[in-house]
Amino acid sequence: MSDESQRGELQCPDGTGDDDLAGAWHTLTVRYHRLQCEIDRVLQHKHQISASEFEVLERLSGVDQCKLRMSELSGQVHLSQSALSRLVAGLEKDGLAQRTMCDNDRRSVFAALTPDGAAKYVEARPTQRQILRTEVAAGGGLCGTAALADRGPARTAGEPVSTN
Repeated sequence: MSDESQRGELQCPDGTGDDDLAGAWHTLTVRYHRLQCEIDRVLQHKHQISASEFEVLERLSGVDQCKLRMSELSGQVHLSQSALSRLVAGLEKDGLAQRTMCDNDRRSVFAALTPDGAAKYVEARPTQRQILRTEVAAGGGLCGTAALADRGPARTAGEPVSTN
């Protein structure tokens, strides 16, 4: 048994070590944050909405009746309940979304896209997509981890590889 196996360190199926995996993770997070900042800056400048607001409008536009429970939306946009509540309150103030109570469960609150919100999303979508296309054209795929994606998930040395 190797020293790495005895310590239980993670190892990719192709034998890539922890340091390479950590380096790829760093590259991914740096590119993500740089791209997120670019999307935010351009959307603010051209459409007066943040990247997070755009993401909420996009999630709402893609579901039946253009509305979701706030708790479900929170998981989809990776915001805490309180952060999402503040964001939706701002969208509500701008007439882009509205909150409603669930008829069957008064504890549940829905966020719904308004006609103005749908129009704002349609207006801003090409801008966001162009930024993403530019990033892909720059090389390395969208997140620069194409090589990791081909390797599959990391696993502990000695752990069987899932074939699901």
